[in-house]
Amino acid sequence: MKILRILLTVVLAIVLVAGFRWYRYVTNVESPYNEVGIELNSRMPGPINKWGCDRLHTTFTTQLPPYGCQSTADATQWL
Repeated sequence: MKILRILLTVVLAIVLVAGFRWYRYVTNVESPYNEVGIELNSRMPGPINKWGCDRLHTTFTTQLPPYGCQSTADATQWL
């Protein structure tokens, strides 16, 4: 039982840290090209990824979209 509690605590900590890093990435004002942020956002489920891409697009409208936020028809267009 103690091992299960420790394992659950570790998994929860990883999820919280990754979630914080992702949220910090999509709400940043410096650059949409942070490697860790791009990777986290591209691996998020569809609606969460879309929300993150929308947030990035409103902040960086004149820049090319990062991986995971590119249109499938044209990689230079936002989703």
